[in-house]
Amino acid sequence: MITWMQKHKKYLIITIWISTIAFVGAGFVGWGQYSYGDKAGAVAKVGTVEITMGELQKSYSNLYAQYAQMFKGEFDEEKAKSFGLQSQALNFLTQQALVLNLAKSYSLEVSDEELLKEITSKEYFLKDGAFDKDLYKDVLSKNNIKLKEFEADVKKEILIKKTLSLLPIKAKDSENKILDTAISIADKIDYKVLNTTQITLDTSDESLKPFWEKMQNNFMSEVSYEIKYIKHEKISNEYDDKTLNDYYIENKASLKDKEGKILAFEDAKDKIKFELDAKESKKEALKKYVSYKKGEVEASEVQSTIISASNNSFGIEALEIISKLTSASPFSKPVMVEGNYFTFELVNINQAKPKSYEEAKSEILPIYLSEQKREKLILLAKNSFATFNGKITDFITANDSNVLTDLTKDEADEFLSLLFTSQDKRGYVSLESGTVVMYNVLEQKLLNNTNTNPNNSIVRLKSAIFNEGLIKNLQNKYKTEIFIKGL
Repeated sequence: MITWMQKHKKYLIITIWISTIAFVGAGFVGWGQYSYGDKAGAVAKVGTVEITMGELQKSYSNLYAQYAQMFKGEFDEEKAKSFGLQSQALNFLTQQALVLNLAKSYSLEVSDEELLKEITSKEYFLKDGAFDKDLYKDVLSKNNIKLKEFEADVKKEILIKKTLSLLPIKAKDSENKILDTAISIADKIDYKVLNTTQITLDTSDESLKPFWEKMQNNFMSEVSYEIKYIKHEKISNEYDDKTLNDYYIENKASLKDKEGKILAFEDAKDKIKFELDAKESKKEALKKYVSYKKGEVEASEVQSTIISASNNSFGIEALEIISKLTSASPFSKPVMVEGNYFTFELVNINQAKPKSYEEAKSEILPIYLSEQKREKLILLAKNSFATFNGKITDFITANDSNVLTDLTKDEADEFLSLLFTSQDKRGYVSLESGTVVMYNVLEQKLLNNTNTNPNNSIVRLKSAIFNEGLIKNLQNKYKTEIFIKGL
């Protein structure tokens, strides 16, 4: 399956953003190897739709999480690089933006009722089968997702689906008959499974280093930022009832309970105190920020550190702000991190550079093992597929993966898909997992099967082809500008 995905990324991206938004539970994964252009507020612009760095980071994280799930957790930054995940993340967003431009041209909108229906139907917000508002807020909070951002993303998802639904794709009767014939073909085969556990390799530096030398520019260090910073401790004051009551009168419309009802003054006191403290904290932080810029802060208050995408104790928002600082404008305004304000000063940017062999060795080794084992396994299959003796099956179709018990379900599905599209009576196939299967088709016959799936592969294929054409058409209609370098 993964091999197909690598060869058909243009279809995969379209399929992913038509299907669902997978941002809940997907933690941030950053890369940091790239420098940015002058457009501080956006990394790209498609037509009238801008794409922000936050959206790009989220898109990357979501794709990373989906691939990690497909690989059953065996997925890391190196695999992400080999899949071009950074470019996929940006392509994902630019294709979304193209459809959003089309939606604008048709004046399509998403109502509050449509948004509410979509959110309340999502399984991860259900408790005892019903939507739970507290669970909704808790899930978003634990995943560090702001309510407004989440709802904006869901609206975008609905709008894309609504736009594409104006162009429905259906399978013709003649096409369904072709599919019925295809799923009725059955083969009796002799097959033998070869896997990488049968291969041993030399992993000494003498073997590994030449492999690294051919691809050392693929192993880059992260961009890191040398910074100084001052921390503004959160203020906690005491307020008399008059101050609290004045604030309550002025702001009570926003002081509500979980059900959306305005809180009584006594019930709102703690919330009012929290908001007043936050207001005072920000005011004092801004004063300190000005003093820091003027060089009027005691040296003992200033701390230094180096941060990067993978070594960052200040959070995504702070890193994004720091990445935009320059030698001409090195100071950030106060940024809130876990209730406290920080002012950052950029000292130096350490650009990405190729890692040394020792630094990259742990990343190279699994790639070396995977590639070399696959090569040796294929060589073994080449030398033996013409004469092997293995297991003989009954007549099986492309849907009978459960019969091949010495393969996993994914491996069996992939093998049968390749088998029933091959023109060779005898041969071998290399699966994404690294397993190689040799086969010999002994007999073939036609069964009397009928496809009963309304959402069949013909519809999916036609949709993918149509959507690819739609994207190409929209690319000619709406100008795409990329402001991020390196992708």
